[in-house]
This record gives sequence, C-alpha cells and structure tokens, in this order.
Amino acid sequence: MGRVMAIDFGMRRIGVALSDPLRIMAQGFETINWNGVDAEFALNRLTEIVSDKEVTEIVMGKPSRTDGTASETEGKAVKFADLLEERVGIRPVYRDERFTTVIASQFLRQTGVSGKDKKKVVDQVAAEIILQEYLDMHRA
Repeated sequence: MGRVMAIDFGMRRIGVALSDPLRIMAQGFETINWNGVDAEFALNRLTEIVSDKEVTEIVMGKPSRTDGTASETEGKAVKFADLLEERVGIRPVYRDERFTTVIASQFLRQTGVSGKDKKKVVDQVAAEIILQEYLDMHRA
C-alpha cells in the first residue's frame, strides 16, 4: 500500500508529515529549511524521503487566501509540486490548508512549545493536520 506523505509548502520552510504503513495515523516527520529561490535542495530531500519511506501518495497543502481565492504562494506551490511529480512520478493530491499553520501554532503554544522551538516544528504539525484530515476522509 505504501505511506502517504503530506507537504505544507512555504517560501522559507516545508513541513513534511508521513502516515504509518496502514494509513491510519499521521506523524510530523521533518521541516526542510530552504531559501524559496533554489528548489533543488528541497526537491532532493523530498525525493529521498519518498524513496526511503516507500511513499506511494503525496498530499500537498494548497495555500489559498482566507477567502478561498488563489494566492501568489499557491501558484509557487503548484509549480513546486509539478517539479516533484517529474522526479518521483507521483501526482500530488491538493488539500485546502487554510488555517493549518494557525491551528498548529495554537496547539504548540498550548503544549508549552514557543519561540525557536515552535518555528522548528510548526510546519511539520501543519503537514500532520493536512495529512490526518486526508486519511480520516478516505477511511470514512
């Protein structure tokens, strides 16, 4: 069956979450720090994860504006996803990611994580939220 990987795309950081092999639970996996200009580093790391973790499906957060219209970041995320698809041969499924980073930040604050520690994992947690919603939807 293979794992599902979720990506919370950002212009500075990319959050990555992975499902368990049975596709029941999502877990934050990694935050990829990149400069938003040279995608090569991030694409190489994601390609490694797909191969090493036997990923067979990718869920990509779609960063729309709060009113649902396309944002500038959304266009960049789609271009990035196209490049990833060319490398790994898996067409990403897009999911609305509005408010996932806000929810992740609130969760981390409630659990006592703040400052630099929060910055390191907030994108992973956002990817985890995207992935868990996706897994739950497909199980229902």
